[in-house]
Amino acid sequence: MTQKCLPPASSPLERLSPEDVASLEDAHRADHFHDECGVFGIHGDDEASHLTYLGLYALQHRGQESCGIVASNGKEHVAHRAMGLVADTFGAEILEQLKGRHAIGHVRYSTSGGSMLRNAQPICANTDGGPVSIAHNGNLVNAGVIRRELEGRGAIFGSTSDSEVLLHLVARSREKHMEDRFIDAISRVKGAYSLILLTNDALIAARDPHGFRPLSIGRKDGAFVLSSETCALDLIGATHERDVEPGEVVVIRRGRLRSIRPLGRDVGEHFCIFEHIYFARPDSDLVGRNVYAYRKELGRVLSREHPVKADMVAPVLDSGSAAALGYAEESGIPYETALIRNHYVSRSFIEPTQTIRDFKVRVKHNPVRGFLDGKRIVLVDDSIVRGTTLVKIVGMLRAAGAREVHVRISSPPTIGSCHYGIDTPNREELIAYRHSVEEICERIGADSLGYLSIEGLRRTADKELKRGICDGCFSGDYPVEIDSTSTVPQLTLFRAVREADTGF
Repeated sequence: MTQKCLPPASSPLERLSPEDVASLEDAHRADHFHDECGVFGIHGDDEASHLTYLGLYALQHRGQESCGIVASNGKEHVAHRAMGLVADTFGAEILEQLKGRHAIGHVRYSTSGGSMLRNAQPICANTDGGPVSIAHNGNLVNAGVIRRELEGRGAIFGSTSDSEVLLHLVARSREKHMEDRFIDAISRVKGAYSLILLTNDALIAARDPHGFRPLSIGRKDGAFVLSSETCALDLIGATHERDVEPGEVVVIRRGRLRSIRPLGRDVGEHFCIFEHIYFARPDSDLVGRNVYAYRKELGRVLSREHPVKADMVAPVLDSGSAAALGYAEESGIPYETALIRNHYVSRSFIEPTQTIRDFKVRVKHNPVRGFLDGKRIVLVDDSIVRGTTLVKIVGMLRAAGAREVHVRISSPPTIGSCHYGIDTPNREELIAYRHSVEEICERIGADSLGYLSIEGLRRTADKELKRGICDGCFSGDYPVEIDSTSTVPQLTLFRAVREADTGF
């Protein structure tokens, strides 16, 4: 049911003190779940490290904290990791040192483990079976238990990330062949993982039996490519062959791919629906469905569930764009751009010496004044996490002359944290956990607020994705039991090319 409330007597912006007004860039990130991680790998190409660089560039939206590439020349692994963005980390000089026909890469936003170089991936180790490196997207819910067990048997960890647990399990396995060691390791962990393991001559990849996180297989000429999203395959000119299936292990060696299914497949399958709602790039295809098309369909369902009389439908850029288009098409209300986004804003900028009220708010988004005067606006976004962004944007639209602002959200209320690879606030920080829809509407200063229903989300997933989803952050139903003590994570041995921080 759409909740309505009267707009506040004054603009929400006018009631905020300068200390309360953080930058809209930070506010926007605070009001969305943080990005997770992206993995990429290529087997059998002379330009492996250069192609991995491009793949990571396409996956940058999945993690902006740190990045890394490890290349294999058949004898040794050469690694480079650094804090920061891909384009700022890998120059021609670095890539020339990452020689080899096989490589894996990783972009990271910390989910398990702190923000420091020693937690950057891929992580590497020398084992009695040769060098191995691993890139992991997801979160292992029993990593804390396994880590304490390993430490009790003398293991020394070089990081605080859950992914290093996997490396120790591979190194300690008594299986003879590396793929069997890998299978032995993943059979002991629980939770979400899309993994790529690099050996001297092979790539070994897997998805957990629930299929929480995506992982696609591509081909480029004679090379095999693995990627979190298909947009990275597009950038390097690779074709998308298929996805790694839940519970499947693929071994790529000597130009051939072998499929193993040692773990079975979860009967329900629980693909993270937030991948389609927010995380993935709109031009990617995930589990057989284009992300952009799916978001438009969510907007159409939202329009049917929460209609309203208005003069325009406008998105919160860029996260609400596709859903807003779907809402507009279904409702017949014109789609307009009410806010203009400055795409050239850095997270650090020089403020005027004389304080301009709400400068940090307005530097990222600015309403189209005059065009909004007296208009009734349907403002569409994909989610509300803390509620810090919308209170500012709604206030900006009112200050620009909007007569009514009706907020529509293309997902259900977020009432729980994610435990499977997305960095999310504590449950107590989620505005929908603490407040009713009507209370949220009043707090953000909207005339009405409508969320997509959980039933509508599930029906759309059944129809469009044709497989099971994980919607625990909306429903509170979590497929895998959580070990609350499992806070752990990653290191690297090997010859490192100019490690960018003394914390290594």
